[in-house]
Amino acid sequence: MTEGEALAAVADEYWQLRLASDPVGATAIGDRRYDDRLDDPSPAGLAAHRARLVELESRLAKVGDGLDGEDATTRSALTAQLAGDIAMIDSGVDQWTVDPLSGPPVTALNIESFQPVATADQGRAMVSRWRAMGPWLDTFGENLRRSLGEGRVAVHAPVEKTIDGLRDTLARTDDELALLAPAAVDHPEWPTTDLARFRDELAAAVHDVVRPALARYLDVLETAVLPASRGDQHPGIVHVPDGEAAYRLLIRIHTSLEIEPAAIHQIGLEEVARIDDETRALGASVLGTSDLASIHDRLRSGASLHFATREEVLRTAVRSLDRARAAIGDWFGILPRAECVVTPMPEHEERHSTIAYYRQPAVDGSRPGRYYVNTSQPPTRPRYEAEALAYHEAVPGHHLQIAIGQELAGLPEFRRHLGPTAFVEGWGLYAERLSDEMGLYSGDLDRLGVLSFDAWRACRLVVDTGMHALGWTRRQAIDFMLAHTALAPNNIVNEVDRYIVWPGQALAYKIGQLEILRLRAEARQRQGARFDIRRFHDAVLGHGAVSLGTLREIVSRELPST
Repeated sequence: MTEGEALAAVADEYWQLRLASDPVGATAIGDRRYDDRLDDPSPAGLAAHRARLVELESRLAKVGDGLDGEDATTRSALTAQLAGDIAMIDSGVDQWTVDPLSGPPVTALNIESFQPVATADQGRAMVSRWRAMGPWLDTFGENLRRSLGEGRVAVHAPVEKTIDGLRDTLARTDDELALLAPAAVDHPEWPTTDLARFRDELAAAVHDVVRPALARYLDVLETAVLPASRGDQHPGIVHVPDGEAAYRLLIRIHTSLEIEPAAIHQIGLEEVARIDDETRALGASVLGTSDLASIHDRLRSGASLHFATREEVLRTAVRSLDRARAAIGDWFGILPRAECVVTPMPEHEERHSTIAYYRQPAVDGSRPGRYYVNTSQPPTRPRYEAEALAYHEAVPGHHLQIAIGQELAGLPEFRRHLGPTAFVEGWGLYAERLSDEMGLYSGDLDRLGVLSFDAWRACRLVVDTGMHALGWTRRQAIDFMLAHTALAPNNIVNEVDRYIVWPGQALAYKIGQLEILRLRAEARQRQGARFDIRRFHDAVLGHGAVSLGTLREIVSRELPST
């Protein structure tokens, strides 16, 4: 077996392990083999999975360093991916955190939106998965109780939000739950008995298994976790046993770099100061004031600067996406075949969720990429942020990067679907400023939104490290973001609570954006008049999501000085 064949074998085994251990993720990308099951979040399940990862890591280490081209990139990417997966398990954060944005209850309720049922076999698989939600949710509850005994407990505010969401879910009738939506779809091609059985069994699974399990999970939160939860004065992982070491692991996972929390904090302060100066200058011409607090107050309080209806929020997202689609051909050589559509965020998650997110297409073409936008509380949704948000989440941001990655031919599957947060989110943030170069923004007011969004990501470097490494309070984090961004207060609170439950993830955006900008400036300097922005973007996106170190190697190789 050649070195390249040995590498390909390890890469394929890793990908198959990944799909089997994350069956919901497999369904999301269109691999339907595991539609009937869920992952195993128990300590025994995680230990077994970690052992498999370590075995693959050992085999990969024996593959020679003489690889070149895409094989060298694959080896580098797989080394980073395996190390990151192991580090995530070792951090232990998923065992004790309580997450109102994407925790087990929200995950469970969201699955039906990307698990279509076209055949009776797929219907039976869905029933099995719904029934598996009972023991699955119970395992998460057991993890929380065990972690509590070890001194590891979640923070009060996110626990309260999760309880609030669960109470709202359980107050609904079975028919109002998203989990029963597939039963309402008619399938005239199915045998009548199969359709009737599917509907009856799905309803029984929701009523007899899922609902009681959600109630048991709620009971764990209300009776065990909430009374012992950490207060707003101690939101950071630094207050959890072994939290400092766990945070360093999480920084490495999300940024793909070895970088100290204090260094990240300083980068954030410098970026915030730089963007504040830009905001003052633009505010003077647009709003007639260069006072930062006055600019933010005007942006937050002007009723005409905010949406009035859910429909307006949605229309602006659609219009922005259409404008971006029309322009990308001049800036990118590689374009995705998969479409992107705008979708309102489901009611069961919009109240405590962030302002938007993106979900990738199915690789078989059965489902487009989806830009989910939060249309709740329209008067709190600024018009001037809407365009930057669409360009980050959809085109030229996440949809372009993720859909292109999925469609790349000749790469190992893991490189088409996975990658460091710093690459994925760094690209999304880079896309916000790029969109101004592309002429996509309607005016200077929207550019103030771009600056507010850029300041928001710079603030993340400050407040994430502030809470998780330096002992900041939740209030300190909220106040810092109020002072340096125009984000609505309700969005800032949701954002800070997100940083609390996802330590380190928020660092990836600005760290990744800064590296992409550095690489672009260096390539332009190397190539001078020969520099082509389309070639640069194709170099960045044409190899899947890779670590920032590997990305530097790729750009240097594909855009040389001679």
